[in-house]
Amino acid sequence: MTMVGLIRHGSTEWNLQGRTQGALDTDLTEEGREQARQLGRRLKAEPWDFLISSDLRRARESAELISALSGIPLLRTDSRLREKSFGQLEGTTLQDRIERWGPQWSDLDHGGETDEQVRDRWMAFSEDLFAEFPDSRILLVSHGGFIGRALETMNLERADEPLTNASLTLVKKGGQLWECSLYNCTVHLK
Repeated sequence: MTMVGLIRHGSTEWNLQGRTQGALDTDLTEEGREQARQLGRRLKAEPWDFLISSDLRRARESAELISALSGIPLLRTDSRLREKSFGQLEGTTLQDRIERWGPQWSDLDHGGETDEQVRDRWMAFSEDLFAEFPDSRILLVSHGGFIGRALETMNLERADEPLTNASLTLVKKGGQLWECSLYNCTVHLK
């Protein structure tokens, strides 16, 4: 059985401003760094084999901080764990989008990735990962939109509960079925 911990990176300035980040490379805030440290302290007592992170700075730095505090090795980064690309929407707020494209902005094609493309990225990554590391306990540090699409492929996504920064979601695979034992947990931040 493979156990996967899906971690959303710590908070960024753009999270606080309501800006769409997508594939743009933004930094953690000091609060985001502290969130990652708190998660690292929580995970120290848990038996994880290694971490793999998105190569974007906000996820990579979160993974480095978690690794440093928990002792869980950061194996590598992988660009397939990146956030969904939102094309022209990246860097904009809701107000920017309405001013630029009108109230129906979400009906337009802004040149980003489709959800299907993101799900395909997850499927390719996970197939490679599980072939290389069967029966492992793996932490993946990624992004809210990407994790949501990954959970959709497992029939585990909860659209009514968006993932919080530095949250932990635990899924395990036995055979062909996935099971979620913990969703969007932030008890370490309280």
